Amino acid sequence: MCKKYFNHFLLTGVTWLVLGSTAFSQDKDISKELYVAATIPDSLKENANAVIRYSEDIVNIKAAGKATIKHHSIVTVMNEKGDYDAQMVLVYNKKFDTYSSIEMRVYNEKGELLKKYHKSDMYDGSAAGAETMVTDERFLGVRHTIANYPATIETEYEEDISSFISMPQWQIQEKVEQSVQSGTYSIAVNPAVGFRYKCENIDIKPDKQSAGGMDFYTWQVKNLRAIKKEENVLSWNVLPQVLFAVNSFSCYGYQGDFTTWQSFGKWIQGLNSDVCTLSPERIAEIKKMTDTISSDKAKARFLYNYMQKNVRYVSVQLGIGGYKPFPATFVDQKKYGDCKALSNYMYALLKAVNINANYAIIRAGVNEKPADFAFPHNAFNHAILCIPFKNDTTWLECTSNTQPFGKLGPFTENRNALLITEDGGKLVNTPRSTLADNQFNSETHITLNADGGAKAHIKILGSGGYREDYVGVESQKLDDQKEFYTHTLNIRQPIQFDLKPGVDKDGIKEVDIDLDYDKFCDIMAGDKQFYRPRAIDLCAFTVPIEEKRKTDYYFEHPLQKTAVTTIDLPAGFEVETLPVNQSLKFTYGNYDVKYAYDAAKNQVTTTAKFTITNQLIPAARYTELQQYLDAVVKAQNKKLVIRRKA
Repeated sequence: MCKKYFNHFLLTGVTWLVLGSTAFSQDKDISKELYVAATIPDSLKENANAVIRYSEDIVNIKAAGKATIKHHSIVTVMNEKGDYDAQMVLVYNKKFDTYSSIEMRVYNEKGELLKKYHKSDMYDGSAAGAETMVTDERFLGVRHTIANYPATIETEYEEDISSFISMPQWQIQEKVEQSVQSGTYSIAVNPAVGFRYKCENIDIKPDKQSAGGMDFYTWQVKNLRAIKKEENVLSWNVLPQVLFAVNSFSCYGYQGDFTTWQSFGKWIQGLNSDVCTLSPERIAEIKKMTDTISSDKAKARFLYNYMQKNVRYVSVQLGIGGYKPFPATFVDQKKYGDCKALSNYMYALLKAVNINANYAIIRAGVNEKPADFAFPHNAFNHAILCIPFKNDTTWLECTSNTQPFGKLGPFTENRNALLITEDGGKLVNTPRSTLADNQFNSETHITLNADGGAKAHIKILGSGGYREDYVGVESQKLDDQKEFYTHTLNIRQPIQFDLKPGVDKDGIKEVDIDLDYDKFCDIMAGDKQFYRPRAIDLCAFTVPIEEKRKTDYYFEHPLQKTAVTTIDLPAGFEVETLPVNQSLKFTYGNYDVKYAYDAAKNQVTTTAKFTITNQLIPAARYTELQQYLDAVVKAQNKKLVIRRKA
């Protein structure tokens, strides 16, 4: 089964279900106690939505690209949060992958059989997701609706694979709040394929033996307690798993070597070698388009903008096309392609004007796991482009028609990409964004009415991650856009909300919002009125208190937010109480707010600044972060008090 990891979000959620459920047995002498919920040890119930009572996988890697898998698992679902384990989803490719002996059995808490599902009961559909139009990948799926908890789900299947680059990992615990009573993973492998493995978030060694020209590895775990869920935890940072890799592989009949990143890069380079050149006529046209542009970087910027205006992202994943881009001539003529095709097309445009660039593959997704320099294996799902200008390496996200030139954003920044060169693959770091890259700047003018109502105009300028959000939300329905801004800015619900998307230029997106309130005042008491002295909050969230935090906390990116709010008081009113200026410090950020009253203009001005200087907050600093955010929220709730003049 050749999993195509290079295409933008090809692996849909349903695909990850099967990759995350390889935990089996052909041993039929299984204790009946494993089907009875009452026999689960108390220690394994703590923090657990599901308990893997038993799992065994037996893998036989016969040769490059040829393997079989036998799976058997028994999982007790403790509550509705564990319903994930009451389903079976198996992804396959008709040409290279077949399943047999499929069965899912459901038991009640006493271990009594309630229902059986077979292959004939499973839905057979395309594994195409929202962004994949056509793919060879399909899935078999069945879901059982649990009526009473706890319930036990037993699954078995056999899989025969004749095309793959890397074998799925053993995800010992597939998610937090899941415990494991017993798990075994066995691999028999032909030494000629060059088998490798790596443990993550667990330290277990396999029992290894050799016989009959095969090497045998067996890993075992017992009584692993559930991992308590923490705020913003990254699963790859905490869940125990064993990664598997082979040096020799066969994918769709294409032989390859994955001994090193360099050798795998050579395989990719070979796939791309005959699809990255435009016709002589188009090359001449492109040269003419750019012949008045003086510098190579300016030419690259022009061609990137040209591509963004003239082609669009469409994912078609058929055969080796899951790895091999459409020819640049195809994209040039048809005006569409997936991430591989568009990155390759941009490469061809640059090549036409003699600008060197490198196609690159990467693991995309906010805060996704970076590739490991020391353990070459296939974990990529996206393609981008790198232009190695002298002293100024530039990265291009080619799937977006709105991304600024030279900016990757949270989707692919701050991790490792495999650069494809003529000499093969080279793992390199992508840029890390800074405060200056992710800015939110706002100006708000509020006019208060004597009756407690108000009108407000908000102007927002967003760059980096904020710009991406504001550009992206424009494609949604107007009501959804209003809900987005109301929630993210913590705007009090108005009687009228007019959204006016502004210009998007030089990496800065403008948004204008007009608000009308019949009641903006929080409290009216006699001749006094109490107000929150702003229409929006710079920090609209907090994090829960967690004792002995174990994992690091991740933001999407560092951030810098500023807000200047001007409030015109109603005629006949004056300030009675102005909130006190505050300055809050945190190891990885600060919040400063200042208030000023201009009596002559009868106007209050609030100037606030909020920063998070580091994307990653170490677990040891989590409590400090929690206290900092709580303090910021409290500071934002300070009241402006005005009164009628005597």
